[in-house]
Amino acid sequence: MSPKIKVKENNVKEIRIKEIHGELLAIARTISPLLLDAIAQNGPLSVPHAPTEPFPERLCRAVTGQQLSVKAAASIWKRLASSPATNTTLMAHFATALPEQLQGCGLSRAKTKTIQGIAEAAKAGQLDTTELSQLTHAARTQKLTALWGVGQWTADMMGIFYFGDADIWPDGDTAARKTLEQLTSKRRKTTRTAAHFTPYRSYLALHMWKHLDASPD
Repeated sequence: MSPKIKVKENNVKEIRIKEIHGELLAIARTISPLLLDAIAQNGPLSVPHAPTEPFPERLCRAVTGQQLSVKAAASIWKRLASSPATNTTLMAHFATALPEQLQGCGLSRAKTKTIQGIAEAAKAGQLDTTELSQLTHAARTQKLTALWGVGQWTADMMGIFYFGDADIWPDGDTAARKTLEQLTSKRRKTTRTAAHFTPYRSYLALHMWKHLDASPD
């Protein structure tokens, strides 16, 4: 790709991000002044979509980090990633390793079972990145949650942060849900509020997370 084409594509992307931000503001204005203010203060956001690792590996890393601090999750994943022999891929290692070996890296028994199930599914060709990227979020979620230990929250996170889906509201994410409640109403279901932002519900979630991070303790 020539530098000129890349610059042009980046410009188009920036314009579209600003357009989406304007639409979010217009919708928020009809719902809640607090929500409008939060989105306005955040400024335009983009759904991150730059996968640099195979999907099965990213899925295993997401499972590893569930209910852990960022630091603890990174430490365990580092040990897992360095555990295979030099001539063995990470997924092949996960599929054939003794559970005790993976647990020795810091995984719980449940997470070990989930990761080995993911590795087996990858080996069987059930987690092809191209195929999964062409599915709707609902269809992809159905495939992923059929794996033992993979739930809706994980499928939502993969949809947003790996596949770059623009229209996912992760209602199972406590931080996103409670932040939206605080900015709107605790008596209104967040799924109903988020529905107003279709087809940009992933952007709404990003704004909730950023607002929470920016809020004073």
